[in-house]
Amino acid sequence: MINRYLRLGVNIDHVATIRNARGGPHPDPVRAAKVAAKAGADGITAHLREDRRHISDDDIARLTGEIDLPLNLEMAATDEMLEIALRAAPHAACIVPEKRLEVTTEGGLDADGGKAHLGRFVDRLRNAGIRVSLFIDPEPRQLQAAKVLGAPVVELHTGAYAEANHADPGGADEACELERITGAAALAKSLGLECHAGHGLSFDTVGPVAAIGSIVELNIGHFLVGEAIFGGLESSIKRMRALMDKARAEAGGQKSA
Repeated sequence: MINRYLRLGVNIDHVATIRNARGGPHPDPVRAAKVAAKAGADGITAHLREDRRHISDDDIARLTGEIDLPLNLEMAATDEMLEIALRAAPHAACIVPEKRLEVTTEGGLDADGGKAHLGRFVDRLRNAGIRVSLFIDPEPRQLQAAKVLGAPVVELHTGAYAEANHADPGGADEACELERITGAAALAKSLGLECHAGHGLSFDTVGPVAAIGSIVELNIGHFLVGEAIFGGLESSIKRMRALMDKARAEAGGQKSA
């Protein structure tokens, strides 16, 4: 069964990265969120890191107060971030792995190995009415762990697929990584988990992932902010939205044929 509409969450972290490189208020990630809403985004994603390298506490407060779209707060499983999430009460919280020295998130959360640690965070967030997702690699054991933990949503890490495309577009490694994502999405559906995906997706790579009918949301950020340098943020989001819609419509037509 193909979900006819695929949601797009726009991650605005790297608007804040540019701002922070020089200091001061410009460019404003909250303004970027408003542009994203106008361009067709269905939600806004922001990662409040321990070292505050891009999004700040004030950004989160302003986003919750000024943006009508659902806010997805990416966060590490720490007591500090839990308390911030409970105060901010975003629509959703996505628990991600976080290493202080990493440039970007390097892989999925080890939900299987971290069940004893993660359970308390999932429970507290869910009890507060916040939709909880776990950012995991497309591996069966991680999906099964998410189910055990009681997280209703998983977000599949698509970084390996994106990297394989960059190294050898259309090659065997890319096909293998896409198959991993497809299989994981199908397993998520069979387990009763809502399935999202994201990390490293571009105009060139989004189509095959968007065509996977059991994925209901994509979260994309760095690429869109980078493309905004050349053509504007609204334009880059609109093009991504159109590519997602085209891939989903074509997949639906094939399914119905």
